[in-house]
Amino acid sequence: QVQLKESGGGLVQAGDSLRLSCAASGRTFTNYAMGWFRQAPGKEREFVATIGWRASTTYYANSVKGRFTISRDNAKNTVFLEMNNLKPEDTAVYYCATKFGVLNINNYSQYPYWGQGTQVTVSS
Repeated sequence: QVQLKESGGGLVQAGDSLRLSCAASGRTFTNYAMGWFRQAPGKEREFVATIGWRASTTYYANSVKGRFTISRDNAKNTVFLEMNNLKPEDTAVYYCATKFGVLNINNYSQYPYWGQGTQVTVSS
């Protein structure tokens, strides 16, 4: 029904910036929340940032607040994650996901649609 494709990952040094993009295709509708999650080897997938379908509501993990910014362009069915002052602990595969509504949007288990992920590696 919905396909998501992340892009923009890469290998950077600590302090650098990256901008991730996630384009959605297929049957997309209003009232979709979108989120970014990440997973490092051997660790649980964790919430990074989420945004409501009107872009008026955003949430950030404490570990990225002040460094990362989530935004969306509904006309292009795209969500972005601007990452600044990257740290080695940000190294992970970053996934975008989408779901209906605004309930539990920071919980990865509530998202039925996922992209394939894009690797972000931050060296010290």
